[in-house]
Amino acid sequence: MEGYTETAHLGMNTVMTHRAFGKFAEKALQAVRGEAARLEKLLSRFVPGSEISRINCAAGTGCVRVSDETYQLLERAIGFSRTCQGLFDITIGPLADLWSIGRETGESPEKAMLRQLLPLVNYATLQLDPRDRTVELSRPGQSIDLGGIGKGYASARILDVHRRYGVTSAFTNLGDNVAALSCKPDGSLWQVGIRHPREKDRLIGAVSVEDQTVVTSGDDQRFFIDRNGIRRHHI
Repeated sequence: MEGYTETAHLGMNTVMTHRAFGKFAEKALQAVRGEAARLEKLLSRFVPGSEISRINCAAGTGCVRVSDETYQLLERAIGFSRTCQGLFDITIGPLADLWSIGRETGESPEKAMLRQLLPLVNYATLQLDPRDRTVELSRPGQSIDLGGIGKGYASARILDVHRRYGVTSAFTNLGDNVAALSCKPDGSLWQVGIRHPREKDRLIGAVSVEDQTVVTSGDDQRFFIDRNGIRRHHI
């Protein structure tokens, strides 16, 4: 198809796939790959030297000056936490690390350890200074994990890249975080399949979208079975 191109690459610990239609679709997808890499280097806590990593390393010792982009994302995340009354909390890092160890060992964390770390998960202790654009985690051992918001933000930024290159129809998938720009070139809606969590290559449903995002999460990839036969997963 004229003006159509697609690409796939690794990023943010997943496989990213992109499709674009338009005169400059190929250049747009090159820019998309660059944008995804830039955001990961900026926002991933697993990338040494990222702004989030620097905030985490300074937890309990002082504030860190960050870019306007990082500041605004953290400010928005805190707003979501307030709206959700703390059910969404980007300071979940210590618990995420503990459960990651559990996946490696096949053992659920001890309740005593969970109780010890729970006080570190508190978005209210994340201090943002709008004048100096600084961020501070108040307590030693705290850490930010943007896993609940980062890919959604990246999807929005990727669609912005497409628009800058005049792409009129695009589809991006950041590992079960799907974003669609407009509809397909023929006017039909994008079809987003929802994978069955237990049966490989089977769908349990699909949704039709135009200028929308579809985000799913399951217990079929990031999980382990503990000694009691209980499936433990990141959700």
